Amino acid sequence: MRQVVHTDLMALYENPIEHTCDIHVGQVFISENGERPEELCPSAWESMKSFVETLAQGGGNFYDGWMKNPYQAMISCNDGFRPVSFLLEAL
Repeated sequence: MRQVVHTDLMALYENPIEHTCDIHVGQVFISENGERPEELCPSAWESMKSFVETLAQGGGNFYDGWMKNPYQAMISCNDGFRPVSFLLEAL
């Protein structure tokens, strides 16, 4: 997992907010039966849910060979100011 912060975009467009995200780089989340892990932000889950469900059912090979490992996906949450990227993989 990795997070990028676009402070220039935040300064230009975002209204100041006190709390954004509780996710910390290095955290690991495990989805059982394709369900959202309790600790994972619901907004981030919406960005990755269909990929997790596909991987949980044994599928993969997204976008015809997008990933080196067909049973992985690199997905980012939908926060354009401080997106978090998640490596999804079947265990």
